[in-house]
Amino acid sequence: MSAPSPLGAYRPGTGPLHRAAPGVKLLGLFTLAIAVVWTRGAAFTALWLGIAVALALLAGLRGRDFWRVTRGFALVAVPLFAFQAWQQGWERGFEVVGDLFALILAASALTASTSVDDMLDTVAGALGPLRRFGVRPERVALAFSLVIRAIPSTLEIARETQAAARARGLERSPRARAVPLVLRTVAHAQATGEALAARGVGEE
Repeated sequence: MSAPSPLGAYRPGTGPLHRAAPGVKLLGLFTLAIAVVWTRGAAFTALWLGIAVALALLAGLRGRDFWRVTRGFALVAVPLFAFQAWQQGWERGFEVVGDLFALILAASALTASTSVDDMLDTVAGALGPLRRFGVRPERVALAFSLVIRAIPSTLEIARETQAAARARGLERSPRARAVPLVLRTVAHAQATGEALAARGVGEE
């Protein structure tokens, strides 16, 4: 059984984020991502984390939701923080991990306050004018949807791989976790592609 998405699921509501147009929210997330990438320092990281937490709360996320997001992100955050802290100090580790976590929380707020159908319709509509240049908005929207749906599947594979390595006494072996994770993730992607091809998706 697939794990719940670390980005959460759509939650109907009447708050300010739910009332905002999907395009405005997508643009806001894109703008926040640019700001996070271009700024440096622990102070900015704390600021982005505060904004992201506020957005998540406005979207209706609560304690259990934050725990789910944190637990899923910890698989990447712990080794990433350890590596960055070892290379450049704990402040750099906090900055890298904190920036990523802020973006994940902001994305959680987006998915919690916007239905997938509305999001995909917005993406397809925004790309409509590019049809004259050969862009196929429906395919881009489909790819966008597949990326969103792949996140929980990939994290579930990571959890299963970690559990299998622990059962064999190899929990400290990067190879015992990384190699099966890559192979299983690629196999999952191939299976998804075959399923789409069987339904005629991608055929001219």
